[in-house]
Amino acid sequence: MTIRYDAEAKNVLGGELKPCSMDPVTGFFRNGCCETGPHDLGLHTVCAVMTAEFLAFSKAVGNDLSTPIPESGFPGLRPGDRWCLCAPRWKEALDAGAAPRVVLEATHEETLAIVTLGVLKDHAAAV
Repeated sequence: MTIRYDAEAKNVLGGELKPCSMDPVTGFFRNGCCETGPHDLGLHTVCAVMTAEFLAFSKAVGNDLSTPIPESGFPGLRPGDRWCLCAPRWKEALDAGAAPRVVLEATHEETLAIVTLGVLKDHAAAV
């Protein structure tokens, strides 16, 4: 399997986009990074640290991220896992008071079209 990684991709801080997670493997391209492209209609650009609260919220709004789907190679997420979330879903969780912490260095700059840097910094994860 060839892992695609855009070395020129930038994070929300203007630096090189860092990997989000290889265990579980995340990202629209399943390469561990929150990269995006023309086919990524959901904008999977926010590297977030899962919480029980967010996982419950996501399930309640129709996107169950905690239940494994073995046939798709999806292990199901647990609190503490990092995952590339869709920027609009993260904003929706923010508005509902359930937004998980964000790894700024691994969050793609395209996220700034949905959420301001100040708001992301207010929800930054300690790495």
